[in-house]
Amino acid sequence: MEHVTSRWGVLVLQALSDGEAWRFSELRRELQLASEKMLTQTLRTLERDGFVHREVHPVIPPHVDYTLTPLGKGAAGHLVALASWIGANQAEVTQAQESYDGS
Repeated sequence: MEHVTSRWGVLVLQALSDGEAWRFSELRRELQLASEKMLTQTLRTLERDGFVHREVHPVIPPHVDYTLTPLGKGAAGHLVALASWIGANQAEVTQAQESYDGS
C-alpha cells in the first residue's frame, strides 16, 4: 500500500492510467518535479509489486515502454477517482482549514 500511495507512486499510476504506453522520458517530462533517480525507483517498485509492466524492445538505442497491469489499472482507477473527489472538494477543505486556523 505504501508504494501505491506514495507521492510519486500516485502520480505515476495517474499518468499511466490513460491506457497508453509511456516511455521513461515522457514520464519524466510529465512528472517534472521527480528526479530521474526517484522516477526510476518508483517504476521499479511498482513493477516489482505487479502494478506496472516494463517492456524492453530489442532495438538500438534501447526502447522501453511502461504500461499498467490489470492490477495497476484497478489501483489507478481508485486513485484517479480520489484525486477527482479531492479537486471537487478543495474549496471546502480550504474553508475548513481557514476556519480552524482562525479559532
